[in-house]
Amino acid sequence: MVIRVFWIQVVQNDFWHKEAVSQWAHTSIIKAKRGTIEDRNGSVLASDVPAYTVVVNPQVIAEKGIGEEVIKGLNKLLGKPEAELKKLVEAKDDEGNFLKNREIRNEGWKIDKELADKVRAFNKELEEKHNTLETGIGLITEQKRYYPKDSLAAHILGYTNRDGEAIMGLESYFDKQLQGTNGKLYYQSDGKGIKLPDSQDTYQPAVNGSDIKLTIDSTIQRYIEEAMQKAYDQYKPKSMTVIAADPNTMEILGLANMPTFNPNEFWKYAGDQENFLNHAIKSIYEPGSTFKIVTLAGAVQEDLFNADATFKSGSIRIKGYSQPLHDINRAGWGEISFLEGVKRSSNVAFVKLGFEMLGQDRLMKYIHDFGFEEKTGIDLPGEVSGRVTPQYSVEYATLAYGHGKVQVTPIEQLTAVAAIANGGKLLVPHVIKEISNPNTGEITVTEPEVVRQVITEESARETGSYLEQVVSDQNIGTGRHAYIEGYRVAGKTGTAIKVEGQDYVKSKVLVSFIGYAPVNDPKIAVIVIIDEPNVEVGGGTAAAPVFKEIVSQSLQYMGVPKTVVGSAASTKVTKTAVVQRSTPALTGKSVKEARELLLDQGYDFETVGSGTSVVSQYPEANTLLASGQRIYLLSQQGEQAAIPDLKGQSLRDALEVLNLLKVKISVEGEGYVTEQTVSTENGKKLVQLKLNPLNEYGENIPVAAAKDEAEDTGDSGG
Repeated sequence: MVIRVFWIQVVQNDFWHKEAVSQWAHTSIIKAKRGTIEDRNGSVLASDVPAYTVVVNPQVIAEKGIGEEVIKGLNKLLGKPEAELKKLVEAKDDEGNFLKNREIRNEGWKIDKELADKVRAFNKELEEKHNTLETGIGLITEQKRYYPKDSLAAHILGYTNRDGEAIMGLESYFDKQLQGTNGKLYYQSDGKGIKLPDSQDTYQPAVNGSDIKLTIDSTIQRYIEEAMQKAYDQYKPKSMTVIAADPNTMEILGLANMPTFNPNEFWKYAGDQENFLNHAIKSIYEPGSTFKIVTLAGAVQEDLFNADATFKSGSIRIKGYSQPLHDINRAGWGEISFLEGVKRSSNVAFVKLGFEMLGQDRLMKYIHDFGFEEKTGIDLPGEVSGRVTPQYSVEYATLAYGHGKVQVTPIEQLTAVAAIANGGKLLVPHVIKEISNPNTGEITVTEPEVVRQVITEESARETGSYLEQVVSDQNIGTGRHAYIEGYRVAGKTGTAIKVEGQDYVKSKVLVSFIGYAPVNDPKIAVIVIIDEPNVEVGGGTAAAPVFKEIVSQSLQYMGVPKTVVGSAASTKVTKTAVVQRSTPALTGKSVKEARELLLDQGYDFETVGSGTSVVSQYPEANTLLASGQRIYLLSQQGEQAAIPDLKGQSLRDALEVLNLLKVKISVEGEGYVTEQTVSTENGKKLVQLKLNPLNEYGENIPVAAAKDEAEDTGDSGG
């Protein structure tokens, strides 16, 4: 006995000590919470929610003799075939003994609360019927990823599978930040697993995942998907893609592809991977005439575009190539101006501009500068870059109008057109607005990132004026179906015949429209692509109406007032008609009522304060408004009211609004407000305004340069 005790306690001490520790020492995992994903307004797009897995105990079910009832009841609730349920309910080990615990996958795996409650109710029925406290049916409480808006923005979000593994989209791309780190609790227990009173616990807290706020606006995303669905049902294409962005920051406001999927039920689409493909960043295609925007911008920048100069339309020959290149109307329109060539989307016009005037080297330079041979850098996984590979003269000629040796991605095209809208700056597109760490409170904000200045602001503005006429000219403009009453729209259509092998197949086309609005103050840029519609249509007929529906709804939702727009059919630049109107009486109305009235009638306005009714307004009711003058609605007065953004307003208007708010005012300079600073002086708000004059384009210029500006434009002053 002594020898045996010595052998166990001394010689085999280490072995038996480890065995004992394994029985009394335990580790409990503390699950980290996966971060939520929200849209720009805080609406939840993805979050963790409780989930329930149905389990059966074959041993108990056999003892109670209720197997058939369990099988039929769970078949009715979960939809799992009775034959498969029978295997689970009657499962045995190798020795022929009934097993004690079997999960019902996949139909009973991580189900929602509503279905779990029905399983509980069924279980209670069995308990009462058979007068027992145990039926062999149970629920395990777990967590699962839930997407409350179903398929909305599915290709951006991606999904996690039922094991919690991130599979695609932002869920995968930012998985490390979202998932966090699980915590642990080490403790000691007795033989029955009960924690010991003097347990030496070691606690390692869970580090929850970061929360992500997107640039996506759920409302605009819904506008996009609803407009797409109508066209998808009508034309039954192979696929569709739409992207919308703020061209000034390249924040993506919405992005969608069809066909699509519901991330809550991703397994239903396993047989067709096309549903999961994010064409917006992963597919390349021959763009067709939307690519002409690059050629036009380059020609304008190089001062080569003369809107009034003429050329012979119809066809053009390239040296060394036997066949002529044609317009879509092979007979042409005779001798026409280059501006008409832009409106009609004449291939010949763009061959002359891009191939003959710009030349191969400069054309390629602008293509590169607009970002077509590199990834945009968007913060989504799997982006590819386009390819531009001309070798021969004729290939450079067709490149000028978007055909031949050029393939692009939708996001490349939208980023390039946004550079026209925002004054010539190529920006990096992004879908992440900010990432916040709930453990530290740290917030990382994505700031706009400029890649390069591609063309000057003046050239961008001029290019935009020509693109506006492609839409506003209701007689010959190819983009006329994108025209929106009350908003100035710039855009370009595209229709590209697809290639199979070495040949173009005329029955298979990709049609598109790309543009932005309002031209004078761009708020949104959108690209619409329809791949292989089932009928013979062009970009102007099929894609432009989708653009129109999305943009018109979005601009009204964003509170952008309408203006009275004159026809641009016979003018170089579309001009807003000067219509002097008087201010409606708004004091005493609810803020909601006043806002709807002003939006409907196209007034520019701003609300000040958080009250529910208008207590005062500026200008007063029945005051004649100058062109572009803003109306201010005050729902609060005094110190509690926020100071509105007065930049761009005249000194008189700014002073009137600030006087209504009863704040102190300091003014520096003359002209229009360019900067404002709010501070406190002797316990009262002080608003400091800096002013500058405006140039001929309505832009602020330094006071010191005002004299030079007047001389340059031929103005004599005074």
